[in-house]
Amino acid sequence: MPEPNPRAPLPLSVWPTAQQPAATQRTGRYLPGSTAHPAKMLPATAHQAIAAYSQPDDVVLDPMCGIGTTLVEAIHLGRTAIGIELEARWAELASANIAQARHYGATGTATVVTGDARQLPNLIDPNLAGRVALVLTSPPYGRSVHGQVTARPGRGVAKFDDTYSADPANLGRVNQPTLLKALQQILASCQHLLAPDGLLVLTARPYRRRDHLVDLPGQLTQVAEATGLVLYERNAALLVGLREDRLVPRPSFFQLNQVRKARAHGLPLRIIAHEDVLVFRLPTDPPS
Repeated sequence: MPEPNPRAPLPLSVWPTAQQPAATQRTGRYLPGSTAHPAKMLPATAHQAIAAYSQPDDVVLDPMCGIGTTLVEAIHLGRTAIGIELEARWAELASANIAQARHYGATGTATVVTGDARQLPNLIDPNLAGRVALVLTSPPYGRSVHGQVTARPGRGVAKFDDTYSADPANLGRVNQPTLLKALQQILASCQHLLAPDGLLVLTARPYRRRDHLVDLPGQLTQVAEATGLVLYERNAALLVGLREDRLVPRPSFFQLNQVRKARAHGLPLRIIAHEDVLVFRLPTDPPS
């Protein structure tokens, strides 16, 4: 029986990526300092995407790799991983997480390059053009769901680790039009690195800004299609656990706080309980 083709289209599916809380997914697999990054990809989401859309020894790229979640999960699956990260702090932590993964038996290899993904052609070995099997990344977006808090009895809560960077040029701090323009530039560069049957996967969720819903997954689809990429699949990664037939909510403080404030003002919001996993491929030439 032939092996299943990992590039074959799959039906729209739901990924139960939060069977374990995020902290449990990272404990012992990532260094404790990793929690300081305000917008980490769930390890289970990265693991499932890499397993589904690439093969052992394939090249996997994350142009905005943060603490290196894509890279760590890729080398645990025997891939060759490359990450680009603008902030030296996160790039160093990504390298440390890779070293830990190798120490615990990961068989793949990974490299982190400190630099701006908008300059991707200047940061990547030109010999990789046409050889990357999978680009997997999670673009920065809305602050309302990011960060950590600590309770202060009688004085409310204190927020911390809730910003990407102090650099105003960091894409986690720019306005939405600037972000989308930069992402179009980054995705166009990634497209030139993809193998002919390679795939580009973006994880993102909608979020609220001043009570308005921002459809970031829809915006990213438009941006990717503007570069010539073709939407191949749209999956939903659950941000809740499953206990038999019951959903187990795992919202952040920021999500709960936003919903409670909105409801207090008469706006019946609900917790966003999934993340879109958008899968794109290169266009196929029409038959001559």
